[in-house]
Amino acid sequence: MAFPSGKIIERINWRLILPAMALSLMGLLSILSMSLASKNFLYFGKQLIFFVFSLGVAIVLSVLDLRFLKINSHFVFFLYFFSLAALAGLFPLGVESRGVRGWYRLGPFSFSPVPFSAIILIIVLSKYFSTRHIEVGRFQPIFFSGFYFLIPFALILLQPDFGSALALFFVWFGTINFSGIKIRHLFILMLVFSLLAVLAWQFWLKDYQKQRILAFLKPEIDAKGISWNVAQSKIAIGSGGLLGKGLGKGTQVHYGFLPEAKTDFIFSAWAEETGFVGVLFLLFFIGLLFFSSLKIVFYTNDNFTKLFAAGFSFLFFAQSFINMAMAFGFLPVVGIPLPFVSYGGSHLLAFYLGLGILASLERRTPVS
Repeated sequence: MAFPSGKIIERINWRLILPAMALSLMGLLSILSMSLASKNFLYFGKQLIFFVFSLGVAIVLSVLDLRFLKINSHFVFFLYFFSLAALAGLFPLGVESRGVRGWYRLGPFSFSPVPFSAIILIIVLSKYFSTRHIEVGRFQPIFFSGFYFLIPFALILLQPDFGSALALFFVWFGTINFSGIKIRHLFILMLVFSLLAVLAWQFWLKDYQKQRILAFLKPEIDAKGISWNVAQSKIAIGSGGLLGKGLGKGTQVHYGFLPEAKTDFIFSAWAEETGFVGVLFLLFFIGLLFFSSLKIVFYTNDNFTKLFAAGFSFLFFAQSFINMAMAFGFLPVVGIPLPFVSYGGSHLLAFYLGLGILASLERRTPVS
C-alpha cells in the first residue's frame, strides 16, 4: 500500500465522495427531525458519529494506492474467508433483531458483517474475473464464480435475511454482466436461479418472509400487518405534496404510524417532510452517484477497476431501487436500507468503504 504525496485535498475524488455526503446529510436531517419530535437525540448522535467516521475512512482510502488488491491474491482471499467466518459466527454468537440473527453486540453498539461481505465479494469477483477475461466466454469461469457468491449468500439467507441475500445476488449478477458473459450462459443462469427461487420458497424462506410476499401480491389478506405498513408508507409519501410538511412536522412519522422510519422507510419519512422537491433532490444525488460509478466501467482500461465499479454500481442501484420500490408498494418489504441515507453504522461504513476503494482505483488506472 503506497501513501500519497502532495496536497491531500486535491487527491480526493470529490466526484464520487460529494454525492454520497449529500445523501448522508439528507438522512441525518431526517433522523434529526425524528429526534426533535421525540426529544431523544440518541439515534441522531450515533448516526452523526457513524457518518463522520465512515466519511473519514472513505477519504483516507481514496488517497491511498490500493492497486495491490489487483495482484495480492492471498490478502483478497483472506478477506473472503474472514467474511465467511464472521457470517458463520453469527449463528452461535449473534443477537437477533426482527427475526434476523445478523448482528454482534459490542457494548452499546451492534455490528453486522453482512454489508461488508458484499463489498468483499465485489473485490473477490473483480480479482477472479480480471485474471480470466479471456476465458470468460466459456461457462466454466462463470460457474465457479457462483461458488464464491453462493457460500455467503446461503449464510445470509439462513439468518434469515432475504433482503441482504438479494443484494448479494445483484453484486454477482452485475459483475458477471460486465465480465463478458455470453447471452446463452446468462439464460442458463436465469433458469438455475428460477429453480433456486422455487426451492427457497419451499425450504428456506421463513413464514414471516412468505407472508410479506403474499401480502404484496394480495394486500387484502394482511390488512393490519405488512400491508398496513406499506399503506402508511404510501400515505406519508402522498401527504408530502410539493414542498412537504416541514422538518419535524411529519404526522405519519411523529405519531408512530410509519414503521421503521429511520431504516427501511426513511425514504417515506423524507418524502412526507420535504415533499416532491425533497424527493427530487434525493433522486438527483442517487442518480449522480450511480452514473458517476457506472461511468468508470466504460472508460477505464483496467479490468479489475471496471469490474469493481460494476459490482459497486449494481449493489448501490439495486439497494436504492428495492428500498424505494418497497416504500411505494411496488415490491415486497424485504428489509433493505437506503444506501448512505438509512440509519445504521455497519451499512454506512461498508458503503463508504466501497466508495473509498473505488475512488482510489479510479484515480490510478488508465482511461480509454
